[in-house]
Amino acid sequence: MELGVKPIEETPFRVKSRDDIPALIKALLLIYTTPRYNESIFNILENKLLLGKKATGRFGLNLWQIFVLAQFRLALSIDYDRLDEMVCSHSGLRQLLGIENNADFYSDNFIDFSYDRIVDNVRLLDDGTLTQINDIIVEFGHSKVFKKKRRRHYLSKAIAMW
Repeated sequence: MELGVKPIEETPFRVKSRDDIPALIKALLLIYTTPRYNESIFNILENKLLLGKKATGRFGLNLWQIFVLAQFRLALSIDYDRLDEMVCSHSGLRQLLGIENNADFYSDNFIDFSYDRIVDNVRLLDDGTLTQINDIIVEFGHSKVFKKKRRRHYLSKAIAMW
C-alpha cells in the first residue's frame, strides 16, 4: 500500500444496486479478505506468472491487480478499451486495485495504468489458468452465497411451522 492510497478492504459499493459492478466489487472484496480463497488464487497466479522468473523490475501490475482486471473484463464482458476507461474513471475499481487517492485525473499524483500495460498483463492469464481460478470462485460462491440462502430457507420453514 502506498502513502495516500485508500485501503482496498475499505472499498465502498452500493448494497442495494441491481447493477453487476457493485456485486462484482463485493465478491472480490470477500475473496481479498478471506484467506482460504485469497491464498488459493494467489498460488495459481504465482505459479503461472512468477514461477522460474527473475525479479527484473519490469513495470507491470501486481498479482491482485491482474486478477481484478481479468475478473472485471470477463464478468462484465468488456473489451480492453472499456477496461482502460474504467481504470481511469471508476473510483470503486481504482480503490479495489489499490490505486485510488484523492488526486484528480490531471494531477501529477493521479495513478494511471496505460492501455498497453493493462493488455500486456491481463493477457498473461491463459484459459487454463482462468479455469483454475474460476473453479475456486465457484466454490467460494457456493460456500458464501448459497449457504446463506439455504439458512434463510430453513429458518423461514421453521418459522412457518411454528
